[in-house]
Amino acid sequence: MALLDPFDDTYFMKRALQEAEAAFDQGEIPVGAVIVINNTIIARAHNLTERLNDVTAHAEMQAITAAANYLGGKYLRDCTLYVTLEPCQMCAGALYWSQLARVVYAAPDPNRGFIKMGTQLHPKTVYTGGVLEAEAETLLKRFFIERRNLN
Repeated sequence: MALLDPFDDTYFMKRALQEAEAAFDQGEIPVGAVIVINNTIIARAHNLTERLNDVTAHAEMQAITAAANYLGGKYLRDCTLYVTLEPCQMCAGALYWSQLARVVYAAPDPNRGFIKMGTQLHPKTVYTGGVLEAEAETLLKRFFIERRNLN
């Protein structure tokens, strides 16, 4: 009987959800990301757009920078990005140039996601959606409900 690998997409998406919860706690839109190589997390990040006053400070952008610094190079060819929301057009562009092997996201973004916008990832990048989708959507909905109630 083969043993199951404990380091599957669900395991790493749970780590990305922890980052999203940190963003939530800081008043940021709760999107979190981790980048993994050889079952090792080399970058953790969450949205910082409010804290940094920077529209480009999305979780994916922060994670790409951290992973490139960790690896000492701009290409992330053997890496997988786990992110709690489908990347936007801007992030997809950065993902294209970083040449990740895989992108795994939880919740789709039917209005602003890269698929709706027609943005391409690198031709060698494989992407998968829907991993822990309900958990990510619940956190996003709770954030926006609480935000509306504050205004």
